[in-house]
Amino acid sequence: MAKFLFCGLGNPGAEYQHTRHNIGFDVLDALAKKLGVAFAPAKLGLVAEAKFKGRPLILLKPNTFMNLSGKSLRYWQQQHKLPPNQLLVITDDLALPPMHLRLKTKGGSGGHNGLSHIEETLQSQAYARLRFGIGKDFPPGGQSDYVLGPWATSEKVLLPRAIETAAKACLDFCFMGPERTMNWVNGWKPETSEDDSSDLGGS
Repeated sequence: MAKFLFCGLGNPGAEYQHTRHNIGFDVLDALAKKLGVAFAPAKLGLVAEAKFKGRPLILLKPNTFMNLSGKSLRYWQQQHKLPPNQLLVITDDLALPPMHLRLKTKGGSGGHNGLSHIEETLQSQAYARLRFGIGKDFPPGGQSDYVLGPWATSEKVLLPRAIETAAKACLDFCFMGPERTMNWVNGWKPETSEDDSSDLGGS
């Protein structure tokens, strides 16, 4: 049965925890908790292995810092001999409103340093990415402080549900396939309530 590698993008270190730029790490943490596995130090990152409905999964949080994300992803891709269609990168995205999600099977980096390095390292744009919107509510010159900063209080109300939904999209990606997953996740919008009743798992 096909094996999948989920790579959440972020920066290592306590000062970066739960910032907008580290949402890829937070999504994988939620996924690991649901699957009952824990991350452990490994080469070029923290890694957890699990199974979902018989499918082997590798969860990867690179420790190479965002700008060198491709180094870690390529190493684990090669270790497990995975084709590009069995990779999924989870990343923040300035171009999407906060908490909105978009799954794509290929495409450019959109100026994202982590995706740019992955594209450069893999020599390809043909890998799937789940984009987690962080918006762009910052003044001129304020992008770095914004992406490396914490979520606003108003955003934190919606964040748990959006993270759970992103984690569900990862599982559906490997169980239902990208096309069916895109059909629902690309139209999903965050609710205004704190009810987090989404069913994490394949549907």
